[in-house]
Amino acid sequence: MKCIRQYSDSLRKGYSQNPGDSDNVRGSRNSTQSLPKTMAEVPKHSVSKPYHHNQWLILIAAFKLAQALLFVAIGVGALRLLHKDVGDELARLADHLRFNPESRFVNFVLEKAALLDDRLLRRIGAVVFVYAGLDLIEGVGLYLEKTWAEYLTLAITGSFLPWEIFEVFRRVTATRVSLLLVNAMVFFYLLSLIVERGKRLRGVAGDEILGE
Repeated sequence: MKCIRQYSDSLRKGYSQNPGDSDNVRGSRNSTQSLPKTMAEVPKHSVSKPYHHNQWLILIAAFKLAQALLFVAIGVGALRLLHKDVGDELARLADHLRFNPESRFVNFVLEKAALLDDRLLRRIGAVVFVYAGLDLIEGVGLYLEKTWAEYLTLAITGSFLPWEIFEVFRRVTATRVSLLLVNAMVFFYLLSLIVERGKRLRGVAGDEILGE
């Protein structure tokens, strides 16, 4: 019995002399308990929000890409008419589409087609392919929301507006008026977008200067 008491007394003395061991055990328990709490306290706003495209820029880009396809079709058609009688080819096309051969529109087109030769067709093809390339560059750049594409589209669209206004005043047609309205809306929207961006940049620069 005396041996058992001495052994139990030695155990109690050992625990009392090493209080750090129990503290370490309690500390490890507290750290394991606080780990889920720390993970739960991660702010939700730290997760990046999905980026949304500008819908108006996407619409303008689609218009430019459709216009590029139209110019490509005109260019391919002009090149396919090389070394051929353009008047006969257009007459066959009008007959295939069941147009009235005595209509004023068909006669006007056939009269103008007689003026087309191979050299003029090559020029037409080259010009429309250049326009198609510009529209393609504008459309892709606007879809990617590049600043240079906005400036390029603004400059090209603005350069055509005086000529389109002159054509409308010379002869009012639904096609000319529609094209003028579309290009005017594109021009003024891009202008407002660029002006607003400039104001934001100036405001940020002013805040940084004041902060310094």
